[in-house]
Amino acid sequence: MPKTEEQCKKMREDMKSKILQMSSLYFAKNGFGDTKIGDLAKHIGIAQGTIYLYFKSKEDLFNEIRQNADNSEEKKKLKILTKLPLPAKTKIDKLSKEMCKLLENDEEFCVKITLLTQILLEKEDMYSDDLYKELAKIIKQGQKEGSVVKGDALYLADLYWGNVYLYALKRLFGTNVKSLKKETLNRLLEA
Repeated sequence: MPKTEEQCKKMREDMKSKILQMSSLYFAKNGFGDTKIGDLAKHIGIAQGTIYLYFKSKEDLFNEIRQNADNSEEKKKLKILTKLPLPAKTKIDKLSKEMCKLLENDEEFCVKITLLTQILLEKEDMYSDDLYKELAKIIKQGQKEGSVVKGDALYLADLYWGNVYLYALKRLFGTNVKSLKKETLNRLLEA
């Protein structure tokens, strides 16, 4: 029996979603430069031409992945957390708890963090990203309150996010990875 137009549309959407999801992980592991479309197609388990049915080029595919990896929801939550009338120590604890939960339970988040970090490394000023700026604000607040170690706030934010990135990599590509504890992340900033 022939497929309906709705069934065909659903199949196309599912295939594009599969390509994006599996390509995200592949790009996170190999980077843009070391990703070849033929190898990517084998990884996904589809013909190379199938990728080109959905994306004009490797650049087109990667650009869509980059847009999906912007972590805008996490940035929005961090901006809200920054503005809450709470002590910095409480804010850092809440952030660390959320990061640990996402890293432990959400592979897609781990892929996003990995890709976002690669994208930030390509920028001239990676510290201009909201993840760094907002955490730096919390760090400065904590330094004034005496709960956060003294030092350059952006450097300390880099230390924090670097650990989140490293753990995301471990979760994606390691085996027998221990869970990251919020206390470990908190300890990076504690006075």
